[in-house]
Amino acid sequence: MNANPSQPPKEQRPLELWIGVECTLNRVQDRYLNQLTVCGHDRRQEDLTMLAGLGAKRIRYPVLWEQVAPERPDLLDWSWTDERLQMLRELNLQPIATLLHHGSGPTYTDMLDPEFPEKLAAYARQVAERYGWLTAYTPVNEPLTTARFSGLYGVWYPHHKSDESFVRMLLNECKGTVLAMRAIREVRPDAQLVQTDDLGKAHATPAMQHEADFQNERRWLAYDLLCGRVNEEHALWAYLLSSGATPEELAWFAQNPCPPDIVGVDYYVTSERFLDERKERYPAHQCGPTHADVEAVRVYQDLAGIEKLLREVWQRYEIPVAITEAHLGSTREEQLRWFDQFWQAAKRVRSEGADIRAVTSWAILGSFDWNTLHTEFKGHYEPGAFDVRGLSPRPTALAQLLRARASGVEPQHPVLASPGFWERPDRFFYPVVGASTPQAHTTGFARPLLILGEGRLSAALSALCFERGLTHRCLSKHELNVTDAAAVRTALRQFQPWAVVNAGAYGQIEEAQHQRRAFWQRHAVGLAVLARACAEHDIQLLTFSSDQVFAGDRHAPYEEHDPAGPLNVYGRTLLESERQALAFHPGTLIVRSSELFGASGEQDLLSKAVQVLRAGGAVSLDREHRFSPTYLPDLVHTSLDLLVDGERGTWHLVNRGETTWADFTRMVAEARGMSAQAVRGVHGTSIGWIAPRPRYSALGSVRGQVMPSLEHALERYLADAAD
Repeated sequence: MNANPSQPPKEQRPLELWIGVECTLNRVQDRYLNQLTVCGHDRRQEDLTMLAGLGAKRIRYPVLWEQVAPERPDLLDWSWTDERLQMLRELNLQPIATLLHHGSGPTYTDMLDPEFPEKLAAYARQVAERYGWLTAYTPVNEPLTTARFSGLYGVWYPHHKSDESFVRMLLNECKGTVLAMRAIREVRPDAQLVQTDDLGKAHATPAMQHEADFQNERRWLAYDLLCGRVNEEHALWAYLLSSGATPEELAWFAQNPCPPDIVGVDYYVTSERFLDERKERYPAHQCGPTHADVEAVRVYQDLAGIEKLLREVWQRYEIPVAITEAHLGSTREEQLRWFDQFWQAAKRVRSEGADIRAVTSWAILGSFDWNTLHTEFKGHYEPGAFDVRGLSPRPTALAQLLRARASGVEPQHPVLASPGFWERPDRFFYPVVGASTPQAHTTGFARPLLILGEGRLSAALSALCFERGLTHRCLSKHELNVTDAAAVRTALRQFQPWAVVNAGAYGQIEEAQHQRRAFWQRHAVGLAVLARACAEHDIQLLTFSSDQVFAGDRHAPYEEHDPAGPLNVYGRTLLESERQALAFHPGTLIVRSSELFGASGEQDLLSKAVQVLRAGGAVSLDREHRFSPTYLPDLVHTSLDLLVDGERGTWHLVNRGETTWADFTRMVAEARGMSAQAVRGVHGTSIGWIAPRPRYSALGSVRGQVMPSLEHALERYLADAAD
């Protein structure tokens, strides 16, 4: 570090952007779960050209033992890695080769195998001999974390739950790393060890501080072993011996140090924990025999955060540091805020003299099912800089931010002016502990979203904008007449929005049929005025349309390119609104959706029907019209994500699936223990529908199935209703 604070630190190389492909190939019981398969990267070699376009210097990339030699150590299939690594070499994107990523190894070994270190080293030598040009390796990703999940918590294979298994796994992983790097360096002497681990931190009440102190020492163990620092003076020497380690094998690490060339720090919003003996404050699933263990961000005010942790790791080791995983599974603007806060923190710590090399955008192609700790695949997806749920990976706003940072340009997205949820007071789920709230990192005036209209959709937009920390202002039709061009321009100058969301017409099928002229004037003519004004002021525009633009003359979901043929005034008006918006503002984002449930204020058709059924009554609902029921929170969140991404053109956003109102309500009634027989299926005219509906209006998308399935949406709707 800079020994003299009065002297400026010596000049450093520029902070680098690194990226990483989520490549966990772990074992649960006898099943291997492969992120490369579910995200499709194993089938898309062309991804690499796209990733190289971000401007990153290095990529954490799999050369996985389980993938290359799954059945026998002498039976290796290099074809996949040959193609990918050669392409990365041609693209001048330097790989950091990962040999094990949250894995226990192929079927012929595991982390409790006494020969695990030698077997890993033998594989590492073969990799180095085949790819002699590789200069950086991570033989075992996050050894401490993997040992905890496999040996202490029983989550991954071999599913043990003891300190003895945890310590044995950690020693095997670290010895395997030492031997692997020795073998690699016999082929490539200058090969670097980039050693990653989750650098979280435990906080606690006074009564649990002893446990927090233990965990805060334990988090360093993998680095300490590799650096040869574990001896009789080490804080965990007695713990290691009591958990089955021998003095001789611990001394081996001191005699054979293999310090990382770069300490890789991984940090997540869940990495910091809070330990509390007052278990009555927390849900049962957060509590163990003696205390609760919860995400500190939800209860504790004095979080360490990535900046303090970077200082800690630099002061402890004085070895070059890189943030090797920066990822947040959240809404798009929070992902932008999270990564950019890491970048700025790295720059501040560098300015103090610390050698911080890079910030890695992790899960660059997103990741699946980490909400269940990668123990099963149910399709829960967290996008990264690219969203893989379309015909090809689609760049998100995070990709734009990464390109800016890689090229030395300050990103300008307006959502960066507001703090992330981990800095806001509304983040707390439990009684708050701690002395003070950390200062939020913002960049100035936060331009708002301007939401136009009233009703279920606009109310949900406002509520979820608040939840997401998106500054916004709502204007009803009485506050702003969108057919008045002068009034619209005045509003845009007054509020200076970065985007306008038009939610005024959604769901008003019967009203449109009764008030044809007024509805047309406001929503077809009005949107033309609004689109022209937004284009003049270079403001993004999001407007909502409907499945009612289609005629219902097919039996497969309508996609964005299918010809329209509306049967009612509502559909004709919205179709004309789409045309006007794109004519005057080609950058408009048009979201077509379908009938909503889970609406604000419990005023949607489904909620009203459930209220009647709960009271013992019967309901009559349409049995003719097949559509795609759409969970309102999913629609709003996904639409806002696309808006933040700067998407344009027409998107179909519905929960994947189709049914009728009668069948859908029966499904909900059965799930909530009510009588499905009390739901009568009738023709729409029997319940007062005047406007004709298409018999079939389910929606699909060629741009990307970015909404969850109807089954998953219904699970969350029912869970919310039960709370």
